[in-house]
Amino acid sequence: MTLPKSVRIVEVGPRDGLQNEKSFIRVSEKVRLVDDLTAAGLEYIEVGSFVSPKWVPQMADSSEVFARIQRKSNVTYAALTPNFKGFEAALERGVKEVAIFAAASETFSQRNINCSIAESLARFEPVMSAAKAKGIRVRGYVSCVLGCPYEGAIAAPQVASVAQELYTMGCYEISLGDTIGTGTPKATRRLLEVVGASVPRERLAGHFHDTYGQAIANVYASLLEGIAVFDSSIAGLGGCPYAKGASGNVATEDLLYLLNGLGIYTGVDMDKLIAAGQRVCAALIRPSNSKVATATCSPQLQLNH
Repeated sequence: MTLPKSVRIVEVGPRDGLQNEKSFIRVSEKVRLVDDLTAAGLEYIEVGSFVSPKWVPQMADSSEVFARIQRKSNVTYAALTPNFKGFEAALERGVKEVAIFAAASETFSQRNINCSIAESLARFEPVMSAAKAKGIRVRGYVSCVLGCPYEGAIAAPQVASVAQELYTMGCYEISLGDTIGTGTPKATRRLLEVVGASVPRERLAGHFHDTYGQAIANVYASLLEGIAVFDSSIAGLGGCPYAKGASGNVATEDLLYLLNGLGIYTGVDMDKLIAAGQRVCAALIRPSNSKVATATCSPQLQLNH
């Protein structure tokens, strides 16, 4: 299949990246991160999550972050809203797009949100109805699409069933998440063949974690299958807390390097992106997980220049 001419990058660092970081980060630093990402040319940024701070304390200040960021009209600033209460809170902050999530694994669903897959989907019906009435677009996530920390391999038809449910409910796009980062290119292509028979491929996105170092390879496999939307996290922040040895999401810098090398347009500025990643890592007092940023900012590499 011909590679897409352009790709839309969905930046999930401020939400999916930061929510699992152990070091707390000030609101001002979160705002700076979102503004930096906007300046780098990203047109879709998942800013935060409206969820109980009891469960995700790192996201407790999402409302304030939304209030303080400098918004651009051509950029989507989205929020994760796991329930109707969260959806209402997002609306109060002028959020124009929200995301909901379900798992492809029954065990993961029970361990993560204490309900079955069917029950989780039923919980989203009020959100979907309200979003439709308010003209708010809803994006859907499916987790554990290429493996589960409890069940191991997940059958592709099971993933397709959950993805189709979300699509039928009204999600305009379904992001397929390799939550524990065990997927390989062959498994990725097989998954997209199966899910693509239930949900149009132009409505699918890839969300790959890099636990086993396969994220970039899986992105390329997805490109070959016609996927043109990918989630990524600045500096490779994040990672599933249930995945053994989890190293984080695919780094936006590394994803951009691949796409640039393939001649695929994104509209994102690499230098500004790397600078954004370095700043947030400095705030977190941790190194970047991005191979590109690490190489580019290496003192030895600069000396050789």
